[in-house]
Amino acid sequence: MRELRRLAAERLIREHPDVVEADDRGAPVVRGRVLTLSPSPEALAAAAKAGFLSGPRITEPELGLESVALIAPKGMAAREAVRRLRALDPEGRYDLDHIYQEGGSVSGALRDRPAAVPGGIRVGLVDGSVATDHPSFNGVQLTQRAFAPGGARVTAHATAVASLLAGSQGAFRGSAPGAMVLVADVYGPTPAGGSAQAIVSGLAWLAQNKVGVINISLVGPPNLVLAAAIRGLVSRGALIVAAVGNDGPAAPPLYPAAYPGVVAVTGVDARNQVLPEAGRGAHVAFAAPGAQMAAAAPSGGFTTVRGTSFAAPLVAGALAADLPAPDPARAAAALRHLSARAQDLGARGRDPVFGQGLVANDLRVDPLRVNARAVALRGP
Repeated sequence: MRELRRLAAERLIREHPDVVEADDRGAPVVRGRVLTLSPSPEALAAAAKAGFLSGPRITEPELGLESVALIAPKGMAAREAVRRLRALDPEGRYDLDHIYQEGGSVSGALRDRPAAVPGGIRVGLVDGSVATDHPSFNGVQLTQRAFAPGGARVTAHATAVASLLAGSQGAFRGSAPGAMVLVADVYGPTPAGGSAQAIVSGLAWLAQNKVGVINISLVGPPNLVLAAAIRGLVSRGALIVAAVGNDGPAAPPLYPAAYPGVVAVTGVDARNQVLPEAGRGAHVAFAAPGAQMAAAAPSGGFTTVRGTSFAAPLVAGALAADLPAPDPARAAAALRHLSARAQDLGARGRDPVFGQGLVANDLRVDPLRVNARAVALRGP
């Protein structure tokens, strides 16, 4: 699956060279755009003098975060733009606007729902938009907001993940049925969707709404501005739950799962064997079902899913019941509570394959029970 993700990145770069280019390792980034972290007025003035234009700004005092996107002069690659800005401002912090990847998608119509009602379980989702008219979301309060250029776009990946968070229909149920889900759509309809800037903007919105648990089933390289946003959320007592990714056990760690303080989740199959494609490492916190299972499809009905993307929401929903809003003490207690319920697998105690152990195993719904389509939707 690491190879599939690489091929998908190459195709994105090849088919949309006007908005996407490659970094030094071949990963996709937004063409000609550089993200800055807490830039000084002098640095911005020097960049303007060198021909850079100021783009969107993210200011979130609650996270101690300020970032400005800088647009490189026409014809300058993003990699060269970062080098030029670092030369102009050696003390500054600059990074590419990396694009984070997810599995397949399908178009659909959005229907707005009211904001979360105080007192219920709330959970955040950073992904695409969710097909709110799916029957499994009856009674679920979904509030969606778009952060990528061009507005919102329903995706199969987001719909499946949201159903595993809060859905319920017949034999199918998610980890926190009926929970109130705030969805930050960071993809939209453009090829540059899933950028670090869009993800950080979505995280800032969720921080403003005091969401305690946020699910991110997306993967990509480390990014300076994304790391700062995650650090701010974690320090304020939010729990970020992220998929470890499916690049294989020997692959380098993927982000945001590998950032300190993030609850990194791996996947297991119906025999409680770790998925062979799942990432491994000291950052792995929990395992949950990630294969031979069903989730909602945007067109109605259910589809078969596979990947650590679909294990993460089962953990996020379990944690959300214990953490309605950011709180460092309650976040620590929620993790202890979940650890106490985890089934130890593999080496005794925490290990780099299963983390603290398996949780939410009772939530695996066999595809045959809900007549799920056989074509699998895979996660990153």
